[in-house]
This record gives sequence, C-alpha cells and structure tokens, in this order.
Amino acid sequence: MPLFQYKAITSKGKVRNGNLDAANVADLEQRLLRMGLDLITYKVRNQALSLGMGKVRRIDLINFCFHMEQLLQAGVPLLEGLADLRDSMEHPRFREVIANLIDEVEGGKNLSAAMAEHPVVFDTLFVNLIKAGETTGQLAEVFASLTKTIKWHDELASTTKKILIFPAFVGTVVFGVTFFLMVYLVPQLIGFIKEMGGVLPLHTRALIAVSYFCVNYWYLILIIPVTIFVVIKYLAATNPKVRYLLDDWKMKIWLIGPVLKKLMLSRFANFFAMMYRAGIPVLHCLEISEGIVGNVVIKEALQDVGASIREGVSIAAGFEASGLFPPLVVRMLKIGESTGALDDALLNVSYFYDRDIQDAIGKVQALIEPAMTVVLGAILGWVMLSVLGPIYDTISKIKM
Repeated sequence: MPLFQYKAITSKGKVRNGNLDAANVADLEQRLLRMGLDLITYKVRNQALSLGMGKVRRIDLINFCFHMEQLLQAGVPLLEGLADLRDSMEHPRFREVIANLIDEVEGGKNLSAAMAEHPVVFDTLFVNLIKAGETTGQLAEVFASLTKTIKWHDELASTTKKILIFPAFVGTVVFGVTFFLMVYLVPQLIGFIKEMGGVLPLHTRALIAVSYFCVNYWYLILIIPVTIFVVIKYLAATNPKVRYLLDDWKMKIWLIGPVLKKLMLSRFANFFAMMYRAGIPVLHCLEISEGIVGNVVIKEALQDVGASIREGVSIAAGFEASGLFPPLVVRMLKIGESTGALDDALLNVSYFYDRDIQDAIGKVQALIEPAMTVVLGAILGWVMLSVLGPIYDTISKIKM
C-alpha cells in the first residue's frame, strides 16, 4: 500500500499536512473525509525514504497499549476505543496509522490483520500476540502484557546503550589525547632530541616513527577503521558464515560479550513467556523468537531446540542440549514444565538474567575506567620516558 503525502483543509479552514497509507487517491480522499479533512493536493512518497520520518517511538507504543487496555477493560468497543486514541494522539504518523487501522477493521479485518499492514510500527511479535488475544478473548490482558514488556524492552535498550556508550566514549577520549600528542606535541620535541646527538634508545625511535606516521598519514588512521567497519558490515549482510562468526565473536568480547549474551537471552525469555501466556503454541513461540533475538548463533540454537521438541524431547531437555542456558536456568525450566507454569519459570529466568546483568554492568564500568586510565598513563609515560631519557643521558655525560 503506497504512502501519500497530502495537504488537506479542515471544516474550520485550517490547512493540515501529513502522510497516510491508502490504496489509491479515491481511498485517500475517503480516509481523509473520515478524519474531517478535505484533500487539496497529494503526492506519492517513496516508502523506503519515509520510514525514518515521524518514526513511532517506544513511548508512543507504550501509551497506545496502556490506553487500549484501559478502554477495553472499561467495556468500550474496539472501534470506539481506536477512534478516541486517533483523536487524542499527538504523534502525526501514529495518528494516521490508527486511522488506517479503523478503516481496515470497519472493512471486516481483525485488528491483528490490520496491524500486520504496518510492520514498521507493529512487528511480528506484536501482531501474533494481538492475534492470540483475539482468539482467546483476552485482548485487554494482552495489551497489559505488551505495556509491561515494551517498558521492560525500553529499559533493556537503555542498559545496552549504557554498556556500549561508556567504553566507546572513554576509548575516544584516550584516542584523541594520543593523537594530539603524536601530531602536535611530539613533533615539537623531536628536533630538540635529535640536536642532542648520540644514539637514541629503541623506545624513542619508536615514538618518532609513530609520530611521523600520524603527521604524514593521519588520513589513513581515519579512513582504515571506517573502511574495515563498512566491509565487515557488508560481508555480514551478504555472507551467512561471516554473520555467524561475527555474532559468535560479539558474545565472546572481553567483559562486554557475556553481558550482551545475557541481554539477548533475557529478552528471549521475557518475550517467550509473554507469548506462551497469551496461548501461542511453544513451537510457534520459538519460531517468532528466532526473528527477535538479533543473533544468528542463538537463532540456530533455537532452531535446534524446536527440532528436538518436534521429535518428542521435553522443552527443558531441548534447551539443555542447546547449551544456551546454564544448569540453574535449565532447572527452573524443568520445574516450570513439570508444574505447568512454564511462563512463570521463564519470567524467573528473565529476572535472573536482569539481576545478573545489572551486577555485570556495574563490574564492567568499575573495570573500564581504571583500565582506560592505565592505558592513558602508559602512553603518557612512554612519551615522557622517550623524551626525557635522551636528555637525562646527555646531561649525565657532561663533565663538570
């Protein structure tokens, strides 16, 4: 369905601009009329170029799910609830999406099918949960679960940024200081050191060589890392083996890798529990989870778990054989499976990882700062030793 950029006018004569999905121009006019607008001009936008414009944020989805849960719990019919949200929604793009949902539902589609038309806003997990809620008659409960889960996911994303941004910032500062020393400070001292004569020690010659390279080939220092990043990104997107090796390496990076793995497994356990609680079959839960973990290694492990379950192996045994979870977590799954409370067991797994992640992040941050300080101190010590060493040697040779 194409995306139209329109200019319309209200009944009070105010001009409104926006974007709206529609099958054709006639459909666009009808949708705008339902919103109390008369079409003036329009043009078809490139969907790929417009995805970033007016992007629906997590906070908008949280508010949408919360209000839908409250309205459905109060007994408000679905269409009336969507209409109320459309009229009160401040986000222009999301307001247009909700208007489109109303049109689709009025046309005879289920809410989940209407949401599936907007994969950028409502992902596969969201659509499947809504579909399960429609099937079981627990749509309000599903919206309540989605509210909690999206909030949790937002906090998880914030945690991920925290663990990645801090080392990147400190590393950038160390790199910047080192680059400044090599390009500006050291060249001013080289002439003085050479004029003193004598044989320069190895560490001083190494400092001069590094400084020479930074001054004359500084552009390579900037270009090579970017080029390597782009090449790896391209190979990971086009070559499954490279993507697998890269995802495996991410989980083994010193300090950060294990935390990233726990973050992904915590996300998987939380989403799996929510889907299972909503009534989605276990194998279907695993299939959906494969698309949301964001890691090929874990995805293939989940595929192996699904294959084991199809062969008659228990859920806990399947996860144990995959090597995804530690023995304590597998024990939780066994207890949950035997008591019929697998969703509670999975939520306990998520809680277990959340606690572990918080502790791990604290340890990483506590280690990174002194480690970076030691690195910077070592670089400064190298520069000072390389500069002052020859001066001291020369002074010591002077006969009084």
